[in-house]
Amino acid sequence: MSENGEEKLLAVARHIAKTLGHNNTMSDDIFQILSNFDGRLSRENLSEKGADTDSRSCAALDHSLKSLDRRISHYVSSDRPIWADAADAAAFLDAVDELVAAVAEWNHLASDKSVAACLVRAEDMLQHAMFRLEDEFRSLMERGGESFGLTRSYRNGESTDNLPFESEEDDDEEEARNGGGGGEDEEQIPVALPVTDFDIVIDALPSGTINDLHEIAKRMVAGGFGKECSHVYSSCRREFLEESVSRLGLQKLSIEEVHKMTWQDLEDEIEKWIKASNVALKILFPSERRLCDRVFFGFASAADFSFMEVCRGSAIQLLNFADAVAIGSRSPERLFRILDVFETLRDLIPEFEALFCDQFSVSLRNEAITIWKRLGEAIRGIFMELENLIRRDPAKTAVPGGGLHPITRYVMNYLRAACRSRQSLEQVFEDYGLKDYPKLDDRVSASSSLSVQMDWIMELLESNLEAKSKIYKDPALCYVFLMNNGRYIVQKTKDSELGTLLGDDWIRKHAAKVRQFHVQYQRNSWSKILGILKVESNGSLPPSGMAKSMKEKLKSFNAVFEEICREQTSWFVFDEQLREEIRISLEKILLPPYVNFIGRFQSYTEISKHADKYIKYGPEEIQARLNDLFQGSSGSAGSRKGR
Repeated sequence: MSENGEEKLLAVARHIAKTLGHNNTMSDDIFQILSNFDGRLSRENLSEKGADTDSRSCAALDHSLKSLDRRISHYVSSDRPIWADAADAAAFLDAVDELVAAVAEWNHLASDKSVAACLVRAEDMLQHAMFRLEDEFRSLMERGGESFGLTRSYRNGESTDNLPFESEEDDDEEEARNGGGGGEDEEQIPVALPVTDFDIVIDALPSGTINDLHEIAKRMVAGGFGKECSHVYSSCRREFLEESVSRLGLQKLSIEEVHKMTWQDLEDEIEKWIKASNVALKILFPSERRLCDRVFFGFASAADFSFMEVCRGSAIQLLNFADAVAIGSRSPERLFRILDVFETLRDLIPEFEALFCDQFSVSLRNEAITIWKRLGEAIRGIFMELENLIRRDPAKTAVPGGGLHPITRYVMNYLRAACRSRQSLEQVFEDYGLKDYPKLDDRVSASSSLSVQMDWIMELLESNLEAKSKIYKDPALCYVFLMNNGRYIVQKTKDSELGTLLGDDWIRKHAAKVRQFHVQYQRNSWSKILGILKVESNGSLPPSGMAKSMKEKLKSFNAVFEEICREQTSWFVFDEQLREEIRISLEKILLPPYVNFIGRFQSYTEISKHADKYIKYGPEEIQARLNDLFQGSSGSAGSRKGR
């Protein structure tokens, strides 16, 4: 061991003896123990007579500190950046390392007044050195970002141009095409470009700069200035990140501002949010995580803390917007955009879990999951509002001609469109669980939550339509109305996700109900006229009496048939196939008895010569009049829209 090293050893042993020896006897015992441990630690060497060794040790420390002070002060007081010259940077770091080592080496002797005085000077020098390192760190961050630009990125280790921002070269090309732009002092604002490939990591700083930052961070952490280093780092990177998010078109909006926006403006903002969220969580945040890990390599806590400080503001901005959407209006028309937000956030939860998993940022992950669930609650709330809308739709004014009711068209198109997001809706309703559904208890146990929800809404719609059908005074028109709306419901259900949810049995059952409405319509509209065509063949009347009776029946048939056709020509059946089915069925029930009646009517000699005088309609004319039924009138034009 060198002479200086031996002096330090003796100084340490002497300090231990002084600290632990509360009286002379204890001190003697400690001296004896140390002497037995190492011959150099004899009573003579450790006695007060060796105090001059302490002064020599302190003198050595003082000499070392003066040398370090000259070297460090040279750089601390310099006006030019230290890292402008690699040799200066290395020399400054070496001096800082020596100072940190000296403080650590002598710190345990701080109770000695002379050593304590030296350590105070050393701490003061260290503080000034750390302040300068902080300035150099900030300067490197700022200069590195400016020189590297925003367009450098890597995919699997290779450079790529697929970034969400235009480069300066792109701006120059655009300016050239536009004839020079608006002047030299006009600030060039990068424009967000569409991103289709998220397998990108942005390196916003050159590799050499990152290495320099790492070396500075290592010294600042060793010197007890880790938090200050993290603060400088995060303030610089946070500004870059927030600017990047801003360039994606996303505004900083409070929850109140979101709620005051018109629906059209909010739709546009949601579209921007979706794009910005994907770019932030899949490109920007992972890039910042990678940069933090490189700058603070070996200091996991500092890296985690810095990353949280960098990304927290932008992450909260994204989450606050989603939260504002979740707690906003639950009007049914908002469902589809809220589903977009729900699905986007759901798909980004793995990114939140991977990025924000440490002690500093785990709250952001938890908040993302909470808001995602809140969006699910909003979606369920929208379906409850749809139920209320159906219940509250008044049964006051009848649709002209028994046509398709607007509520039917609205609800069926709404549900059909909503079920295109079946997977998301099933997730929402499965998480929520089943509620009590009157009239559906026998179907609930065997169905998914979403299937039951759809079944319940259809039940409400059918009840509403039945109430509306009672507005019609003519029972036949009442069944035409039910037939129209029932047919539309079945059509919209078939070959769709809605039909898959409701099931084939449900579709068959409701198709059968439409056929029942058809039968009821015939019974209420045509039973009277069919009764007229019945001829009683009892022998109680002579031929002349039968002829007279048949004349009266034919007159009644002509009048009733004319009245039915006149009235039902203004009625409306929106579906051509259904209209054809009704026409064919009417021909089948009406033409055979009518032809039979006319044949018997003409068989009577009293009538045969003048039969044409009484027969107003031939079979072809009956068919023609039936073909004119259910064409609707100008009053039911709105009901013609069957889409």
